[in-house]
Amino acid sequence: MFFGRSGSFASLLLGCWLLAASTYPGEGYSFPEMRFFPPMPDNPENPVSVQGVALGRYLFYDPILSRDSNMACATCHQQTYAFSGGPARFSAGRNGKPLARNTLPLFNLAWYPAFFWDGRAVTLENQVFEPVAHPQEMSLPWAEAASRLADHSFYASQFQDAFGNVPIDSILVAKALGQFLRTLISYQSKYDQVLAGKDYFTHQEFRGFQVANEMDKGDCIQCHSTDSDALGTHRNYSNNGLNAASQPGDYPDAGRGAVTGNPADFGKFKTPSLRNLVFTAPYMHDGRFETLQEVLDFYSTGVQEGLNTDSRMSLAHQGGVQLNDQDKADLIAFLLTLSDSAFVREQAFSNPFLD
Repeated sequence: MFFGRSGSFASLLLGCWLLAASTYPGEGYSFPEMRFFPPMPDNPENPVSVQGVALGRYLFYDPILSRDSNMACATCHQQTYAFSGGPARFSAGRNGKPLARNTLPLFNLAWYPAFFWDGRAVTLENQVFEPVAHPQEMSLPWAEAASRLADHSFYASQFQDAFGNVPIDSILVAKALGQFLRTLISYQSKYDQVLAGKDYFTHQEFRGFQVANEMDKGDCIQCHSTDSDALGTHRNYSNNGLNAASQPGDYPDAGRGAVTGNPADFGKFKTPSLRNLVFTAPYMHDGRFETLQEVLDFYSTGVQEGLNTDSRMSLAHQGGVQLNDQDKADLIAFLLTLSDSAFVREQAFSNPFLD
C-alpha cells in the first residue's frame, strides 16, 4: 500500500486503515506527565503501543531502510545532539553529498501540525515517507524496503507483535517510526524544573527570561513561547529577516513558498523550539550561525528588511532589537536552562542494537 490513490478506492483504503488501527494488538504506551505543555493531540489513525514503539526504535537505528544498507534515520538524527545533525552545517546524504538544509532536531513532535523546514509533510507518518525513498537521502524504493523487512525473520515477528497478521508495507513502517518519534519528548530541563517549583533561576537566568519576554528587549515571545507553554515555539512559519528581498525570486531558498505557491510565504521557515539549543548548533535552516552569540548578534543588528520579513520583527528597520552585551549574556544564560541533558541520555531513545 502506498499514498497517492484517489477516488472511491482511496476512501475504501482509508476505511480499512482506520479499522486496522483500532484492532491492532499491543499494549498502550504510557506517556510521561508533562506539566505546562499543551494537551497532546490525539492520533486515532496510529495509536501508540509499547510494541509499535519498540519496532519503530529498531527501524530508526537500522540501515536496512537505505539502498546500500549504510544509512539509518539515526545517521542524520543523533541522540547526542537532541536528534539533530550535530556540528555539521548540512548532513551528508547518499554518496556523501551534503543535503540542502540543516537537519532539524527531533523532539516534542506530537504537537507540530506539519514537518520539515517548509511544512510539506502534514503528519509524522508523511514525514517518514520522504527520506527513505529520496534519491539524495536513503534512496530505497518503498516496495524494496517492505520486501526486505518481510523477508527478515526478526522484523516479521516484530511487525506481527505490533500490528497483527497483516502484510508488511510502507504504511506500517511509517506508523511504527511515527510511534517511536512521538515518544521523543523533552520535558526535563532546568526550565521545566523551575516551572514545577523544584528549582530556581539564578539572578542572571531570570534577567535573561525577562529579556526574552519583554517586547522592548529581546521580544522573543512573538515566535517562541516560554511564558505561555513549554514548547518554546508557536509552531508556525516565519521569515525572520535573514535575507533581503524585493521580490519572491530573490530568496535563495523559497522555503514555505515552494510548498504553498503563495508569494507571501517565500523565505518563510518553520520556527524551531528554543529547547536544547546547546546541543543543536549550528542554527537556522541553512546553518549559517555557529553559536548562540552569533544568533543574538543577528537579532540585535543584522535583521534584513525584506519583502516578506515578518511584521513581528518590528525593529527590522533598525537592524533588530539592539541588545547590549549584558542583555545577550543574560539571554544566553536563560536559553541554556532549556537544555535537557536527560533527553540526550535517555536509554529508551538510544540504539537498541547496543542494549
